[in-house]
Formats: sequence, C-alpha cells, structure tokens
Amino acid sequence: MAAPGERLRRALGAAFGGAMNLLEAPMRLAQRRLRAGRIGWVFVAPNLGVFGLFTFLPIVIDLVYAVTGGNQLFPAQRPYVGLDNFKALLSCKNYLDPNSCVRDLFWHGIYNTAEFVALQVVFMIGLSLVTALALNRPGRARGFFRAVFFYPVLLSPVVVALIWKWVLQRYGVLNAALGGLGFATHDWLLNPTTAFFWSVFVSIWAHMGFYTLILLAGLQAIPRDVYEAAAMDATPPWRRFRRITLPLLMPSLLVVLVLALIRAVQIFDEVYVLTKGGPGTSTTFLVQFIYQTGFAQQVREYGMAAAASLLLALVLMALTYLQLRVTRART
Repeated sequence: MAAPGERLRRALGAAFGGAMNLLEAPMRLAQRRLRAGRIGWVFVAPNLGVFGLFTFLPIVIDLVYAVTGGNQLFPAQRPYVGLDNFKALLSCKNYLDPNSCVRDLFWHGIYNTAEFVALQVVFMIGLSLVTALALNRPGRARGFFRAVFFYPVLLSPVVVALIWKWVLQRYGVLNAALGGLGFATHDWLLNPTTAFFWSVFVSIWAHMGFYTLILLAGLQAIPRDVYEAAAMDATPPWRRFRRITLPLLMPSLLVVLVLALIRAVQIFDEVYVLTKGGPGTSTTFLVQFIYQTGFAQQVREYGMAAAASLLLALVLMALTYLQLRVTRART
C-alpha cells in the first residue's frame, strides 16, 4: 500500500496531467491557425497585457495630465492647456538662482538632486571599490563579511530610514553616545548641512552592498595568472592595481556607474522618511517635488506633477540608453 505522501503526489500529478490534456486541443488549433512563427505570441500575450495595463497605460494617462490643467482628477473634466505646465516649470529669470524661477521648489529639487547625485555616486563607487578589493583578498570569515556588507540591501528603504532616524534624532542613539562621552550633542536632522550629509550617508549605507557585489564579481573574473605574472616581475601593488585591476574591472565599473546614477536620480524613500525634505528645502529632491505637487499638498496640481515626471523620465531614458550602450560595449 502506497504511503499518504506518495498517493498525494500521484493525485497531484494526475490533476496536472488532466489540465494539460484540456489545453492540448486549443493549443493545437492555435498552432494550425497561427503557424509556428506566431505561436510564441500566445505565450507572451498575458505578460504583454499586464505590462501594458500597468506600464503603457499609466504613461498615456501621464501624457494626458501633462497637457491639461485644473485640479480635477478625471481627465474628461480637465481643460487642455498644451505646454503651459512645461513652460511654468522651465520659466526662470536666472537659472542659477532657483528663487527667481516661477516654480522655485522644482528648481530647488533639481539642484539638490544634482548635488546629491554628484556626491552620492562618487563616494558610493569609491567605497564599493575599496570594499570589493578588501573582500576579494583571501582571509578568514570572508563569507561572513560579504554577507554583512550586503545585508542592508535586503532591508526596505523605509526600514533603513526609520533605523537611522532613531539613531540621528535629537534624543537618539548618536546624541546619547556623544553626551555620555562628554561631547556636545547636535540636531543632526534640523540643520540643512548635516541633514543633507546624513541623507547621502544613509543612501550609501543602504545600497553600497549591491554595487560591491557587482565589483566583487568583476574582480573574481580577472584571471589569476595575470597577477602571478606581475608578481614574478616584482610589480608594486599600486602599479598592479593601476595597470591590471582597474583596466580589467572597467566594464563592471561602468555598469555600476550607470546603475548608481539612475538610482540616485530617483532618490525619495529614505530621505522622505528621514527628513521629509527639510529643514526648509535642503533635502527636497525632484521625486519628492512630484509627490508633493500631485498628491501631498492641499491643492493638488496633477498636470504640473505629470509634466515634472515626464522631464525626469527623459533624464532616466538618457541614463538607460547609456547603460545599454555600456552593456553592449562590454559584451
């Protein structure tokens, strides 16, 4: 007599086989009608439908909102305004002075985002490279330290921000430690300079492990015999890094650069939970401007938010195109 587990397995196998037999007739009919060259569309059609519903349809709706005005939610109730939303966003007396722009908060978001991207990406790549080089060296507990550096990537951005907010708030862990050691405490998140610094720091802490993993994989792909030949020639470590490691790691570095740029431009989650864009507008970034304009403020300007999101999409498309070019060049 068969065990209960074996009987269950046979029953499930029979049910699955019956379901496949029911699909055989319509699939044969579709194959005869569509022929072999088009039968693939039958399998990808469900995915294309979901992709179109949740990707292409929102893009079309966003375009409609971008060229309409008012604060009505339904497109049919919104008057057509053409490119007025884009003109309002891009209208400035002096583009170097955000306060001279019609939508000054939008330009504060642009300048803050540009500064954030420049600092975060440079330090992210530098620290990821140093960490990958250290983790690539033979030693004890190497797997443990790799897991430690990658662990923050597994956390939700909101969880990361809440942890660091608990550390950095006025009566948080950091100020408690400083006060216990006799040092002065600070309002880290209420000062524009320190709030921006910690926004960059928390973002690097949360995502560095992902880029370290990519660079570590690139380092491990470099043939060992190249280093052995350099060691036989008594090549100094710095020259070995500059002449061997860096050129052979350059494809991975380029991929990391483009991915880091795309992610940094879209920064929102961690900073919004950590500082809410403050103090003032010191940590208000472009995605937060879109969110506040379209969803958070009392008078919701859907058209303005949609226009800003399309301008951001153009930047992301350019960065994505750069990533594709880098990937093709690498392969």
